[in-house]
Amino acid sequence: MIPKVDRVLEWEAVRGLLAGQPRELVLKAVRTVLDRLRSGARAGGLSDAAFAEAAVCAEVARELRLLTQPSLKRVINGSGIVIHTNLGRSILPEAARDALNTIAFSYSNLEFNLDEGVRGSRYSHVEALLCELTGAEAAIVVNNNAAAVLLTLSAMAAGREAVVSRGELVEIGGSFRIPEVMKLSGVTLREVGTTNRTHPKDYLGAINENTAVFLKVHCSNFAVLGFTKEVTAEEMVELGKQAGVPVLADMGSGNLVDLSNRLPCPEPTVQDFVRAGVDVITFSGDKLLGGPQAGIIVGKKHFIESMKKHQLLRALRMDKLTLASLEATLALYRDEMVALKEVPTLRMLTATLPELTARARKIAGRLRRRTPDAVSFKLSEGFSQAGGGTLPLLNLPTMLIEVAVGGLTPNDIEARLRGMEIPVIGRINKNAFLLDPRTLQDADLDDLATALSALAG
Repeated sequence: MIPKVDRVLEWEAVRGLLAGQPRELVLKAVRTVLDRLRSGARAGGLSDAAFAEAAVCAEVARELRLLTQPSLKRVINGSGIVIHTNLGRSILPEAARDALNTIAFSYSNLEFNLDEGVRGSRYSHVEALLCELTGAEAAIVVNNNAAAVLLTLSAMAAGREAVVSRGELVEIGGSFRIPEVMKLSGVTLREVGTTNRTHPKDYLGAINENTAVFLKVHCSNFAVLGFTKEVTAEEMVELGKQAGVPVLADMGSGNLVDLSNRLPCPEPTVQDFVRAGVDVITFSGDKLLGGPQAGIIVGKKHFIESMKKHQLLRALRMDKLTLASLEATLALYRDEMVALKEVPTLRMLTATLPELTARARKIAGRLRRRTPDAVSFKLSEGFSQAGGGTLPLLNLPTMLIEVAVGGLTPNDIEARLRGMEIPVIGRINKNAFLLDPRTLQDADLDDLATALSALAG
């Protein structure tokens, strides 16, 4: 017989829960469990043991844990996708942790000029640093790169036309498309060229009295191969000078380090575009840069100054925690070797196969010592990915750890690890569950061993 709510609340184990949690929350847990038992009883799938006091109290305690645990939680990323959008993109460097701990729990000079004792600008905390790193005249930051493009177009081209190659009309995650962002900013799209080939003459032929900007969009999340032609940033700047039209570039992933000697796939740097003379450049803070979610705008001072006065800026502005972590991340780029070592995204992307092979062996050995015999590990070569709409052609050689558990299929392992208190995300390939040491952090290994041990329980 299913007990009544009042009776369950009187049981000793539930009274103990009431001592540590709000009554309404415990009551919700009790009602949820009893409703579940009622549904199970109607379906005829429950034994009498399910209605015993101990069993019901255990279910209430479990339900209460589910109700009280945070929805946003730490996850162990063993997928090998470094900039994993679904898992929060880039991991922040330790320097950002220190900055967040300082700024989050104290007052700060977010908008206060300490030298003059008057109101200051929140954007000043990173502008000088961005100019130093990129060579740009001025900079401003907003909450993501889509916002950066929206603000830039609104300030530079609202009510007029932006000329864009058809091959650069990209769609980013969540079905956000460049044409839609342009429409929202009040700009008319003028398409030129074709999907695979666009020439300088196409831009010149599109110029009219309503032309406001030439827009170049770096195709950071896809590639067009074969019979292709694009107008380079240098060529577009020259066209802009001839026509008296400013050039705007959306670089997407925002690379500040020359990775040509470390990755087999070329990726331009923001500095390249600044040196080419592009008037305004936008890029993300949480992709190749390896910082927090942010939209960064650098370029010619008179364009940036107009954005600082734009009414959209307040709706798109960054908070103090993002600014603190962004400043701490950017500071690491003053020394390229420091950035490659201390920025987790760069460190993971540039890890070599010999390094990852040694790491895979070390991790597998450690896990073998910490898990039951029913859990086995085997190494096999494979590939990692950059992820996050970045470097779409890049396959990074890695050494994978294949995990097998007696009595469980790879799909069983994946589902059960995903449901752990600290979820573990791997991948399945060729009927094997795999973990990639490229994205496993040292701090993950004890919890990973605990999760794998639970599979054999």
